[in-house]
Amino acid sequence: MTSCVFLLVSLLVATVTAALQASAEPPGACPPPAAVASTENGHGSEPALKRARCHDRGESAGVRVLEGEAAWLRCPLFRQPSLSNLSSARDLLWYRLLPGQHLEPITHSVRLSKEDDMLCFQPAVAEDAGRYVCQLCHRSECVKMAARVSVLRRPRAAPEGGRECDLPVAVAPARALIPLQGGDVLDCPDWREARQMADAAPVVTWYHECVEPSGWTSDRQQAGARLEVHYMLDHYQGVYRCQVHYRRAGRALHFTRGVNVTAVSPVFLPKEPSILQPTAEHVFSVKLGSDVRLVCRGHFPYLDSANWSIWWSVDGYAADQLADPRFSASNRHVRSDHGDRIEESALLIRDFASEDLGETYDCSVRNRRGFQTRRARLEEEASAPSLELACGLAVTLALSLALLALYRVFRLELLLLYRSRFDTDERHTDSKDFDVYISYARNSEEEKFVLGTLRRVLENHLGYSVCIFDRDSLPGGTITDETLRFVARSRRLALVPGPGYARQGSQGLLELKAGVDGLAGGHLRLILIQYEPVRRQEWVRELRRARVALATVRWRGDRSRELTSRFWKKLRLELPVRRPPGTDRDEEAGLMRTANRRQSSLCV
Repeated sequence: MTSCVFLLVSLLVATVTAALQASAEPPGACPPPAAVASTENGHGSEPALKRARCHDRGESAGVRVLEGEAAWLRCPLFRQPSLSNLSSARDLLWYRLLPGQHLEPITHSVRLSKEDDMLCFQPAVAEDAGRYVCQLCHRSECVKMAARVSVLRRPRAAPEGGRECDLPVAVAPARALIPLQGGDVLDCPDWREARQMADAAPVVTWYHECVEPSGWTSDRQQAGARLEVHYMLDHYQGVYRCQVHYRRAGRALHFTRGVNVTAVSPVFLPKEPSILQPTAEHVFSVKLGSDVRLVCRGHFPYLDSANWSIWWSVDGYAADQLADPRFSASNRHVRSDHGDRIEESALLIRDFASEDLGETYDCSVRNRRGFQTRRARLEEEASAPSLELACGLAVTLALSLALLALYRVFRLELLLLYRSRFDTDERHTDSKDFDVYISYARNSEEEKFVLGTLRRVLENHLGYSVCIFDRDSLPGGTITDETLRFVARSRRLALVPGPGYARQGSQGLLELKAGVDGLAGGHLRLILIQYEPVRRQEWVRELRRARVALATVRWRGDRSRELTSRFWKKLRLELPVRRPPGTDRDEEAGLMRTANRRQSSLCV
């Protein structure tokens, strides 16, 4: 009996002692970092191992802050729903992760403090840069996660594309969408957190393109810490910067944030989607045996949600539901304008067959406001006889090249043949006596060429009537009058310049002036025959004035002596037309020319 009582008393004492030890330990107590480290290294006893085990959730993105500005780092564990049973700020511990994975407890101060789930830097200094670990513990559970803090030096110059007056911002600007001709209210990011920590209400100042609200119109106003946009216009877009000033524990603090405002299409416009392509009248031309691409474009007006779709269907089935691998569809974004989207869907049909013409092809667009579909019209492309067409083109090209080659080789002959058949004989249309008047340099090689070769061939072989002043002028007449009369009675004036030709007071200069006057009057054409090359610098003024209307024929020496040479052919092209001798028209013209000569001689 005594032993039983003693045993019951011993059990009661042990129970009470265990209860007192459990009540002495805080509910949220966490093992120190050293214990965690020793456990992870595999040292320590089994009970310590169970208490010290802490699950590592990796590392989050962290924050960026400008040196000298206030910032805070939120523990990323509080954003994970699976840890809701551990999400209690009183169980949160902060450490700094040093090189070698050593955890150093945070020494809290006025500048560096813990506020709920945040580690606050008020303000941040360059030494604050690094990795920080937040740890949640509750009874036997422990979770930790790292985050990085980047402290940026304040830039001395404006960033690329910015202005000197723009306030630097370390945090990426928040995004705000405001409908055109509509309004919205903007809050400065992190302003509410600063209000909770500040001794008094923070002061917020907004800027847009370096201009404070005092310089804005009534369309935009700052109301307290907020920015109110009453009437949104296109040029109100851009990054708005807000600077927050507050005091905490007697210290003046500040930070700068940005809000990127984008204008979207007005809310009063229709928001139903529409099909831009194909139109109701559009017909797709398809070719059997080739790949066919059907393109559909849809317009999706801006809505708060991006729930839209565009697709092709074949006989009521979407392209990705078809068993035929020849059918495939792809979508792409074309462009955006104030939130309105133009999207494109392309249906590719490989090796298009004749039975595919019997299928129905529908393009459809949908968003939460409406739905539209349009059926594509297909038409088989008329196939051209490719082989016959290719042969015809080849023959045509060959003939064209052959004719071009023949024309280049026999151009002069063809022109002479054409003139002989279709041009008018000038002897039937005027009353002139001579076909050509030859003006040449006296006492030179050109004179020998004219009298010995040029005159002989033109008169005896080609049948032209030639006038040479020294031969055809009558004795006792006035040289000037006789020259002007002979030039006026000639259809062409052939100039054979040489050394000393057309010098002052010479017969050549008189003949040249008479020819230029006749050329200006429109009843005489000039031909320049170059027996030997003459530099243009040696040409007289009258010859330079007439150079635009001059037809030039060059003597090539022995190569030009034959009547079939290019010299005589080019010269015949410039001289009046002469038909083959023996025709009635030629005999009649000869009789008329003889009568005119007799009459002119009687007048003289």
